[in-house]
Amino acid sequence: MTQQLNNTVLNSLPDTVQAPSYARTDLSPGILHIGVGNFHRAHQAMYLSKLFDRGISLDWAIVGAGLKPYDKAMRDRLAPQDWLTTVVELDPEGLNAQVCGAMIDFIDVDPAALVDRLAEPDIRIVSLTITEGGYFVDPNTGGFDESHPEIRTDLSHPDAPETVFGVLVAALLRRRERGIDPFTVMSCDNLPENGHMAQQAVAGFARALSPEAAAWIEENVAFPSGMVDCITPATGERERTIVREQFGLEDAAPVVCEPFRQWVLEDTFPTGRPALEKVGVEFVKDVAPYELMKLRILNGGHAAIAYPGALLGHHFVHDAMTDPLIRAFLKKLELEEILPTVPEIPGVSFTAYLDKVIERFSNPAVGDTVPRLCLDGSNRQPKFILPAIQSYCLGHDEGGKAFVVEDEDAALLKDWAMDVYEGGAGRQIMPDLFGVLGTDETFLAAFRHAAERISADGVAATLKSYIDGGFGETATTRQASA
Repeated sequence: MTQQLNNTVLNSLPDTVQAPSYARTDLSPGILHIGVGNFHRAHQAMYLSKLFDRGISLDWAIVGAGLKPYDKAMRDRLAPQDWLTTVVELDPEGLNAQVCGAMIDFIDVDPAALVDRLAEPDIRIVSLTITEGGYFVDPNTGGFDESHPEIRTDLSHPDAPETVFGVLVAALLRRRERGIDPFTVMSCDNLPENGHMAQQAVAGFARALSPEAAAWIEENVAFPSGMVDCITPATGERERTIVREQFGLEDAAPVVCEPFRQWVLEDTFPTGRPALEKVGVEFVKDVAPYELMKLRILNGGHAAIAYPGALLGHHFVHDAMTDPLIRAFLKKLELEEILPTVPEIPGVSFTAYLDKVIERFSNPAVGDTVPRLCLDGSNRQPKFILPAIQSYCLGHDEGGKAFVVEDEDAALLKDWAMDVYEGGAGRQIMPDLFGVLGTDETFLAAFRHAAERISADGVAATLKSYIDGGFGETATTRQASA
């Protein structure tokens, strides 16, 4: 027998499901979160729910919000269940489930309504998960892309903004007019210096409207950076079936995630914050070293196995990790080429961190997929361009099986990769998304050599050659020297 998840069943949940120990009626809003996706509900919302379980910081509950069609779809799924979410931790030793009740409202997907709610004094933090590509970054300069069509439209109609940053600026200026302290903007997106990126976008939009407004925002609004981590696969019928059959709940939008969370956050919150240090959040003066550690060791590791894993026909990440070539390639790359580039953090062992990363990648219960790792790579992984990416972008694996490249620049990548694969001028002319690497002769030489190896020998042989230390010659050069 299953129960429909909503407030009425919180006192009658199965013994296998942990219910909130707090009364949701005791909660009041403090955080408005834009972008209520799976990662937010597995990560930030769960930290808050655990804090509320201790009877602490009950005035920091979440109000959900968003501006995209998928935000409306999420709101429509969560509304009938009173904004509750079932979170299943995919521990290989056995699944466990808990209901998260940290979100108590969800604003209609309407920019004007969002500006109105943001202007209310109870909202003291605005958190964001708007994807790594949602910050309107100019790929050539790294600055704010004021010329983007969506931004130009908002700048033409600043009283009726439709982008996140147009809305944030409108709300901050309205709060200033009313004498209300500005909220803190806290990015929870998985990108380096996410606080700086959020500040760049908010101040950049404001500057295009008024230098004076931009100066006020830069002087008065806090943008703490944070390092966030929790592998959270997409929700599909598999996940809904798990919740229904194993835990007896009908949940239209459950979340499954690994049994690991990490959040390192700069402690810059002028208008206050919840006591998240009580539930494991690390507050530090400078999050940059932790970001770099994760960016290079974990995200770099994901990028390293994604494209060769796809080319070798692997669908699940844990299956790729059982491939001796993928596993040995990852470990050698990490130990010899990645870990030595990460500055030391007192009290942190990078080898222990790497061991945990490999353990997490290998967890079969997570069911994370190689296509997800490859998703939107031109935005998410430009700093981890590996030689195998040029072949991955061709749109098929080595066996000829087609797959979809889920990337806004897919057509560009495929055309360029075909040119590279066939030995054309693409080896010299890289797309703009490569940034400065596209003109770096050292990188270009290494890239050309790797492309030749993959073309001549195939992905598996190229990986084995790298692992064995014989990466310096191709089948062609071996033939020529024979």
